Amino acid sequence: MSQVANLPDSGARPRIAVIVPAYGVAHLLGEALDSLLAQDLTDWECLVIDDGAPDDVAGAVAPYLADPRIRFLATANQGVSGARNTAIAQSRAPLIALLDGDDRFRPDYLSTMADLLEADPQIRLATCNALIFGAVPQERLCFQVKQGSSDGSRGSLADVLDRCFGVYIGTTFRRADFDRIGGFDTTMAQSEDFDLWVRLMELGGYAWYVDKIMGEYRVRPNSASAHAGRMLLGNIRVYEKARAALSAEAPEQVLLTKLIADSEEALAFEHAIDRVVDGDTARGLAELRRVKSRVDGPVWAFSFALWRLFPGLARPMLAWRRKAHSRGNDSGGIKSLLGEGLPL
Repeated sequence: MSQVANLPDSGARPRIAVIVPAYGVAHLLGEALDSLLAQDLTDWECLVIDDGAPDDVAGAVAPYLADPRIRFLATANQGVSGARNTAIAQSRAPLIALLDGDDRFRPDYLSTMADLLEADPQIRLATCNALIFGAVPQERLCFQVKQGSSDGSRGSLADVLDRCFGVYIGTTFRRADFDRIGGFDTTMAQSEDFDLWVRLMELGGYAWYVDKIMGEYRVRPNSASAHAGRMLLGNIRVYEKARAALSAEAPEQVLLTKLIADSEEALAFEHAIDRVVDGDTARGLAELRRVKSRVDGPVWAFSFALWRLFPGLARPMLAWRRKAHSRGNDSGGIKSLLGEGLPL
């Protein structure tokens, strides 16, 4: 049974609801909530949800409950998608912003996003650039190149699908659109946020990108989705769902066929690396050679030649490669995710 603290009064709805899942990040939650209190837009509500967390989320949020805009929900564990769905259902505002319990907003985040969505009904989701910090070699931006295939601000469904338009998790969308697509898919074990962005875009309109740092995304040593294989499996399911949802004549169908094929090939590549890293070197290298056309460049060519002479070097080299390109250590995008052209 869920528990809800600090119920709102029956006054006017706030402009925007901020949803804060806090599983396992009680020690960092104060930073997220402090960034919310620092917003230059003050007409917001916040729902912090403890999804059966092993740490003391209730204790971490308690000092903030004196602010009537902040509420606390405690539920049995249901996963991040179920937690977000539960919290959104308890909120009232017409706009929804996502803020993970270990991340932070810059002070102008909510005002910028609310103004954009209220002014343009064709925007399905609004996102921005963000600073990646924490367990990374050095702080960097989420996005370092032009977003999308048009003016750098607008992104199409195809742009979101092939990730030339990146979406930072601290993103804002309309409650009506969220309800229309049925919320987060609780059967998705990976790529649940990517799945939501795609289904929002299937409603028509476009995504909007603000080329400004308005969020801060923390990478922790135990952050979820660090393994490329799991991410690829999640993405394949998103593509298959999109292919089934769109009409057979939709222009995105050709792209989806290619994305699924590329992802399946990349998954075979990652599985081959797994074999090598796990010690099955001969079989793993044989599988790598069968799919090595997916990587190019002199470093990979040299590496395959080196491994033919000294196969024992493959395991430490590929283990280093996996660590170097784990979440938070690459530049994002479909090519990065699939490993195309990446040096060891």
